[in-house]
Amino acid sequence: MGRYSSAFDDDDDDFDSPRRGPKGTMSGKAPAFMAGLMVAAIMLVSYQQAMYKAPPPCPTAQEMCPDVKSVLGDVLKGCPVPECPQAKCPTPRCPEPQCPTPYCPSPKLDLPDSVTKGCPEPDKARIVAEYRAQQLQHVGANIIECAPGKDCRADRKKRFERLNQQGVTLWFTGLSGSGKTTITELLEKELIFRFGKMVYRVDGDNLRTGLTRDLGFSPSDRGESVRRAAETAALFADAGVITMVTLISPYRESRNNARSLHRDKGLPFLETFLDVPLDVVRQRDPKGLYKKADAGEIQGFTGVSAPYEEPLDPEITLKTHEMTVEECVQQLIKELDKRGLLQGRAVENKSLAPPDGGEVVDLVVKGGNLNKLKEEAKGLPGVPLTTVDVNWLQVIGEGWASPLRGFMREGPLMQALHFNSMLVDPSNFTGMVGYTERETDWLHTEVYPPERVSMPIPIVLPITDFTKRNIAGAKAVTLYNAAGKPLAVLRDPEVYEHRKEEIIARCFGIEDPDHPYISIIRKSGNWLLGGEVELLGKITYNDGLDQFRLTVNELRAEFARKNADTVFAFQTRNPTHAGHAFLMKDGQRQLKKRGFQNPVLWLSPLGGWTKDSDVPLDVRVKQHEAVINEGMLDADSTVMAIWPSPMIYAGPTEVQFHAKSRRVGGASYFVVGRDPAGMPRTTPGPLEGEDLYHPDHGRYVLSYSPGVGDMEFLAFDKVYYDIKDHTMKQKDKSRADDFISISGTKMRTLAALGAVPCPNVIPTDLVASKCIPPGFMVEGGWAKMVDYYQNKDTKEWIHHSEQHDKPPTAPHVNAKGRYNALSFELSFDKNTPQLKSPAPATPSPWHDIDLGSKANGFNMVVEIPMGTTSKLEVQKKLAGNPIKHDTKKGKVREYTYGLTFFNYGMLPQTWEDPASKVGNHTGDNDPLDIIEFSSIPRKIGDVVPVKVIGNIRLIDEGELDHKILAIALDDPKVGSINSAADLDTAYPGTMAKVVDWMKMYKTTDGKPINTLVSDTSDSAEDAVKVVEECNEHWKKLAIEKTVKDTGFWLG
Repeated sequence: MGRYSSAFDDDDDDFDSPRRGPKGTMSGKAPAFMAGLMVAAIMLVSYQQAMYKAPPPCPTAQEMCPDVKSVLGDVLKGCPVPECPQAKCPTPRCPEPQCPTPYCPSPKLDLPDSVTKGCPEPDKARIVAEYRAQQLQHVGANIIECAPGKDCRADRKKRFERLNQQGVTLWFTGLSGSGKTTITELLEKELIFRFGKMVYRVDGDNLRTGLTRDLGFSPSDRGESVRRAAETAALFADAGVITMVTLISPYRESRNNARSLHRDKGLPFLETFLDVPLDVVRQRDPKGLYKKADAGEIQGFTGVSAPYEEPLDPEITLKTHEMTVEECVQQLIKELDKRGLLQGRAVENKSLAPPDGGEVVDLVVKGGNLNKLKEEAKGLPGVPLTTVDVNWLQVIGEGWASPLRGFMREGPLMQALHFNSMLVDPSNFTGMVGYTERETDWLHTEVYPPERVSMPIPIVLPITDFTKRNIAGAKAVTLYNAAGKPLAVLRDPEVYEHRKEEIIARCFGIEDPDHPYISIIRKSGNWLLGGEVELLGKITYNDGLDQFRLTVNELRAEFARKNADTVFAFQTRNPTHAGHAFLMKDGQRQLKKRGFQNPVLWLSPLGGWTKDSDVPLDVRVKQHEAVINEGMLDADSTVMAIWPSPMIYAGPTEVQFHAKSRRVGGASYFVVGRDPAGMPRTTPGPLEGEDLYHPDHGRYVLSYSPGVGDMEFLAFDKVYYDIKDHTMKQKDKSRADDFISISGTKMRTLAALGAVPCPNVIPTDLVASKCIPPGFMVEGGWAKMVDYYQNKDTKEWIHHSEQHDKPPTAPHVNAKGRYNALSFELSFDKNTPQLKSPAPATPSPWHDIDLGSKANGFNMVVEIPMGTTSKLEVQKKLAGNPIKHDTKKGKVREYTYGLTFFNYGMLPQTWEDPASKVGNHTGDNDPLDIIEFSSIPRKIGDVVPVKVIGNIRLIDEGELDHKILAIALDDPKVGSINSAADLDTAYPGTMAKVVDWMKMYKTTDGKPINTLVSDTSDSAEDAVKVVEECNEHWKKLAIEKTVKDTGFWLG
């Protein structure tokens, strides 16, 4: 019978080899046997021939494997077809077939069973790995991700800005059980739910169930798994997602390839090594895998039977066996924040908080552009600034209110009042970039800017009706300080109603008419001027403290110079004692505990306007300086820099701005105490002296305020003096009797008493003992406090930032003291023009300068030059009659109604005698006032010959106050000006402005409108008569000395 043998059967030899007996022998009956056998064989062959049916032909490969090419398709294109199918062929017609090894040299493929039936099992993983490696060597020639010149995707930079985060891959690597999953689960929740970030975790589980489920655990497959994870992570990161990859990824080469992939795509990659010893993860063994690996149940287990190659230079290392999960997560968040990855915009110094709007606003013009701007400013209409206005201008121009670029227009003001914030679009996602810098569009309801920044208080510029009329139609205006110095140019002015009640109600939320800043608002102009500003150089104050005034950019540079890895700010408007120092040191301790190496303290005294009862700025700054120099605070990790804003005492609303500005300055943390920006009620009544705001509300509101960003707040409670170790700290309730409270009131009382350090045994009554506990304040700082409180009414202090730029003065005057301060004084010398002869060495501008005459011109002594607003006047009672500031209640007075458009002064050798009556009105007991209208600004102390052209008579509290009108003899139009009417012809509109000024200039000081005898000027002749009459009155006063008990200095 025919037969087919098994593929692994080797008994076929039985048909080919005879049976043999012992060696060298055959059976004795062999001849007979063989003869019989041959006969039988012949018969058998005959029979077989008769019975034989030919077997089917050996099938060809095409017959047996007709579907090979259809199965493999183009992959086998060009491969030879096997000569024999993969099945046993009948012997001997077909030789024993052999499986092709392989069909093609490359690629080595896993073939279907119909092709490989009967073949030995191939090394599939090796074949696939080799094929994959070959395929990865080339990129499809026709695959073009994005055609040149075409925007296929949204711009990555703008995408990140819009998402307010940077795409990044955090590649977590480490042994199984090192904590990758535990840490990233919590990190993911923190970033999503606390910071509002888009985050995704790519781990072995979600890869193995999808993207890599075709991979095993061979080195090649593990490498491929890492490659696919890297490609996936890069796509996520490119989309702006904070991507966490948690793979053991044991091979350094695979991780480096992942890093290179991100680097080539310009994406950040942070290799995060969970550095945990093997014996620790064996002990943890949360899934029992190490136990199985040790038992041989798991082959190729990393760290046991397969290698783990530690990173050589990871960006982040976490020793999770030495840290809590929470500490690990905080360190990761800190790293992300430090690298600027939690913000959408790139930041120059990732250790400093980014400013609101993403960019520090710096409006201080420098270099050649400054000269051009100064020239432009000379020809623009002018707007006067008060001290508070100058403070706000500095806040805007140096960037403390970023992204605000000018005094608020009406729309931004409404947002600030109603939302304590403002919507902005610095990247122009919605086409509304700079919309706050255009005239307010009340009907805009289509698209809204996407980003909300903190803007809690009104930063506005009040102006009067007078100024509003003067700047009408102007495209730009110049802003001047009280000395007439141009400080800035304001572009595209928007003038709108000053809704004072709405501002007070929304900003302050209280009723306290005598509140100091509310009083300023009520007295200010009825209009607000909005517009963007350009500063004519850095604002300085010339008060000896300018070295402590740093702009935002200067301050951030100082933090960088100190290598700060974070900044925390402590605001002060009081002297610093040991209690404050404890809080600042404790803040530094807390930040170091969070992992910061060099947290820098910004000691930030408030420098702008403050109420009268606050400690002066120079006292606070010098006292802070002593605290640093004498070691209470570490100089290497402390920066003292004045914050320029005025204080408005708006409690919870204002403290939001305090935090915002410190964030702009680079601070990521802000130390906040009780009742920030609060004060007692000032209006008389049953509630006078009570806190306007609840002391806990400020820091609570701050924590929940819109636009606060990622800033954190270091809150603290009251601290006490420990009599055991002479330090300030929080009270230990277990020994409460060892702690005493030293309130601000008690500290001020002790300073006024000149208290000295107490003995070692601290008395129970410090005030009665007139002693200050040792360690409460450094010696130099306490000496400064004592000096102030014992001499507060006899010395001149710098209460707040107030410009002391000396204005132009005549060459024949000598100045001493600080301009814009009570000490400022101008005396005249013997070179003064028009002196009588003989004249004393220090002549009096009132008595020793000739009056002059109608024929040759009267002599005017200039007290207030054109374009200035500080009120100066000759002092009648001081020796030499110097020119000093006019004062009220110990304060320098200014014109707040508008910028002077005239030169103002007095006529020497004149006196309005109060005994002389005109109707029911007496003279005002002063030299005659004179207003000169030439186009030439004069200097203080100038003696100017003038032509008298009229007189405006003002009724002031029952007194008749003459305002003589004049034109300088050197004015180019003097020849055509002989009356007030002529003045209006030469300089149109002047007289209407004069009349308005005379009636209204006191209204912005809270006084009623003045009364004029007539809105029309008297004639020049009548005016000259008044001058001559007042000269006669002066003669009786100073020459004849017939007028008694005036108290005047008469020479």
